[in-house]
Amino acid sequence: DDFSLENIPFGAGVLPDSSSACCVTRINTYIISLNALADAGLLDDLTTHAGLSVRSAFTAQSTLNAFMALGRPAWRSVRTRIQELFTIGGRRDIHDDESLQSKVMHDASQVKMTLPCTIGDYTDFYCSKEHATNVGVMFRGGPPEKALMENWKTMPVGYHGRASSVVVSGTPVVHPSGQLRPDPSADPTHGPCRTVDFELEMAVFVGTGNDMGTSIGVDEAEDKIFGMTLMNDWSARDVQKYEYVPLGPFGAKNWATTISPWIVTLDALAPFRTNAPVQDLAPVLPYLTEKDRHTFDIDLEVAIEPASGEGASVVCRSNYKHLYWTAKQMLAHHTVTGCNMRPGDLFASGTISGSDASSFGSMLELSWQGTRPLDLGNGVTRTFVQDGDNVVMTGCAQGDGFRVGFGTCEGHVMPAASGGDSTSPQSSPYPRRE
Repeated sequence: DDFSLENIPFGAGVLPDSSSACCVTRINTYIISLNALADAGLLDDLTTHAGLSVRSAFTAQSTLNAFMALGRPAWRSVRTRIQELFTIGGRRDIHDDESLQSKVMHDASQVKMTLPCTIGDYTDFYCSKEHATNVGVMFRGGPPEKALMENWKTMPVGYHGRASSVVVSGTPVVHPSGQLRPDPSADPTHGPCRTVDFELEMAVFVGTGNDMGTSIGVDEAEDKIFGMTLMNDWSARDVQKYEYVPLGPFGAKNWATTISPWIVTLDALAPFRTNAPVQDLAPVLPYLTEKDRHTFDIDLEVAIEPASGEGASVVCRSNYKHLYWTAKQMLAHHTVTGCNMRPGDLFASGTISGSDASSFGSMLELSWQGTRPLDLGNGVTRTFVQDGDNVVMTGCAQGDGFRVGFGTCEGHVMPAASGGDSTSPQSSPYPRRE
């Protein structure tokens, strides 16, 4: 089970017989209302290091932003309290009160998950050496050892994304359109993207941030990170190919980004710490040099479920631990200029690829620019994502007798209207999975 007591992820959702969201966690098949726990006084004795009440972060709150702002000691105390309340043989507050159970515990299938917080800003990084190498070989030619740009070797390269189009898992996305120039000798045209792609990523939510004009040190960065989630940062490859020089991707990346509904804390991931890759491409500058250089062993998987009904086919198996630059380094680099981060801000890893072809985290790489079709079975092939496809990402860290998972991150691609004008997304024909 992805949602054992060792996990205790945080999210937001609309409970049965309610019209607004509340803050929640999940244990096995139950969604636990944190608002109800707070209203029942079960968090009253928990305070932050500054003496602020934890209860106020949940009372009448529809997102996690207020809780995120309280800091890591508060996040830990709430997670521990939830474990105490729901451990067999633990506290009896809920076990002995059926009326309270009905307010606190809800069947997960009856809860509609929403975005876990209000996302102020979103930044996408480019931290996989294997992915950056593959893209460099495809787009610039030359041998793999010459594929990386010099600046990539000394910093986690990133760009600012679009927070307004970040959506929760299960939300349909509409096929994008833009300017295309498949023939460099001809004029550009406008029309639907011909190479829609997924990007397997993991994203980080900022908890406590920093003031403008200050920075977050690389070795204090983990205390600022609220947790991690799965991400599909959808891409319109042909739109990007024409537009990205000189300022980078724009329309190719702003049309949709899907995240899983659950934020898993770094405390839950602590048992899965592992050594991060050796950084030997260039000297690491002091502000990015970590005293404790580690990452997390998180298995990742991508499946494509065609509309024709053949079922889901796994096209990629990768792992978060492949990333050359860590989340701590991303946050330190993001703020080294004095950029202020706020509770609920989001930054992502970029596509996560490994060295083996089966671990490439995008169709661009898996099909090698469309030259190697992937066999999905029953005569169905793909070079890029097609209308009607449902892309499903999953991730989990496997422990000894337990698992810490992120749920699913999935999105169904709806067709653009004729002429390239997008219609509003309708309901997905695929069942919502949490």
